[in-house]
Amino acid sequence: MTDKNAPAKRPGYEQARDQLVELVKRLEAGGLTLEQSLELWEQGERLATICEEWLEGARARLAAVSQSGSDKPGGSPATGVAAADDRPF
Repeated sequence: MTDKNAPAKRPGYEQARDQLVELVKRLEAGGLTLEQSLELWEQGERLATICEEWLEGARARLAAVSQSGSDKPGGSPATGVAAADDRPF
C-alpha cells in the first residue's frame, strides 16, 4: 500500500527536463482552461526548481574538482594541469 502523503521520488535532471519540455508544449498548444493552465504552470515551476537544484549541484561538484586540481604542484589554478611551457617535453 502506498502512502499518498509520502514525498514523491525526486526525478533526475534529464527526467525533470523532459517532463518540463512536454509540459511547455501542452501549454503552448493551448485549448486548456485557465485552471488547467495554472496547474501546469505550477508543475512547471516545480520541475524548473528541480532542474536548477541539479545544475547547482553539478556546478558545486565542478568547482570542488577544479579547486582540488589547483592544489597540485605545477598545475594551473583552473585545471590542475601543467601549462605547455611547464611540461618537460
